[in-house]
Amino acid sequence: MTTDTISTSVWEGKLYSDGWQPGSGEPITVTAPGTRTVLGSVGTATPTDLDRAVASARAAQRAWGRAPYAERAAVMLKAAALLQAEPERLAPMLVAESGSGQGKAGFEVGLVVSELQECAALASHPSGEVLRSVKPRLSLARRVPIGVVGVIAPFNFPAILAMRSVAPALALGNAVVLKPDPRTSLSGGLLLAELLQEAGLPDGVLHVLPGGGDLGAALVAHPDVPCISFTGSTAAGRRIGEAAGPLLKRVHLELGGNNAMLVLPDADVQAAASVAAWGSFLHQGQICMTTGRHLVHRSIAEEYVAALVDKARNLPVGDPTDPANALGPLIDDRQRDHVHAIVTEAVEHGATLAAGGSYDGLYYRPTVLTGVTPDNPAWTQEIFGPVAPVQVYDDVDEAIDIINASEYGLSVSILTANPYAAFELCDRIESGAVHVNDATVDDEAVIPFGGSKASGVGGRFGGPHANLDTFTETQWVTLQGDIERYPF
Repeated sequence: MTTDTISTSVWEGKLYSDGWQPGSGEPITVTAPGTRTVLGSVGTATPTDLDRAVASARAAQRAWGRAPYAERAAVMLKAAALLQAEPERLAPMLVAESGSGQGKAGFEVGLVVSELQECAALASHPSGEVLRSVKPRLSLARRVPIGVVGVIAPFNFPAILAMRSVAPALALGNAVVLKPDPRTSLSGGLLLAELLQEAGLPDGVLHVLPGGGDLGAALVAHPDVPCISFTGSTAAGRRIGEAAGPLLKRVHLELGGNNAMLVLPDADVQAAASVAAWGSFLHQGQICMTTGRHLVHRSIAEEYVAALVDKARNLPVGDPTDPANALGPLIDDRQRDHVHAIVTEAVEHGATLAAGGSYDGLYYRPTVLTGVTPDNPAWTQEIFGPVAPVQVYDDVDEAIDIINASEYGLSVSILTANPYAAFELCDRIESGAVHVNDATVDDEAVIPFGGSKASGVGGRFGGPHANLDTFTETQWVTLQGDIERYPF
């Protein structure tokens, strides 16, 4: 899989808003982070472009929201079929633009297909209920489209983290204005627009506007965008929440995580090390669900660290267009410097560098830190890099307290030979997801994904009930045969 398979004929220098347009802003050069190869350029949007797109989306949404559900479902199914038949529509750009390993890119394409298929079914899902009433009338609560949904998507899993908001919002009759991360405007935006356009999505229903933080702020503040769906850092999510609050907007924030893996003393250590390496090193650790804290019982800690270090030292890191490389580059220099600063500071605070801690360009070696104290920055912060900090515990109650001490609450993993005992611990863990005998990194289109505390607020993503809650409004309707008589 090489960059030679990437075609630029449609999107070169363009954005997507009522067809392919040049955009009013300065074009963005699309560059592969690992090789610095220029892949092309995309157009960017200004506030004027945004106003025009929102007006178009509002107008197009009226017909789209009234369209028979089968029409919306057909678009989702056609898009899924097109991508399933030709994964090269998206996978090579995920490798080149976001630095995805080829396995990760293929997995992400599969997630996008699943999301589209699930949302095709969502279009026909029951959308209301008949209510009891003290009056002789028909009383209904029904779900109706919000209108225009603003989606702001990140760089790390750009295609699925955009599509998991775009697809359900569209399937439920909304229009969407999507602002992808400027570093992944293609795999996180324009290639998705091309796919949906070919699948028959009407003009005006979806707009993809590449741009920076100023465009995102304008989207959040726009008076005709009543709902914002954001996936990204907790710091950025707090700014969005602060800006949207006075405007009384619906805001769904899926934010960062500092996810713990609890290894109980009866766990198979070699199997646990495999789960740990996957959880901490997949996609260079640039995942909100990455395992950022390893809590290991003292009785098996030495064996566990040795097994994890062996994994870290033997994972091939390099150009992701070479299928032999399991890990690719970090997204940019700033992220690499951030990761390395945390690792360096951790060692300065007393941690031991058991593996990694070095880099070549943007290729950061999988890193294992031991002797990490609860106040060490490598333990308390979301690193977003391939770093596995390990802390030893003696008592399960102590370990649960350490897990819950984090400001984050996205995903937790428990590894044990006694899964039923681990299930009983789930009630005591403050997290949006708990996986017994699996990694913290896990997602499916049918589940309600989201976190607690600083990991998220608002609706969940995935599954019919969560998507209905997130991307529709509830409307109460009553109907009676005669006009009601009142005393005045």
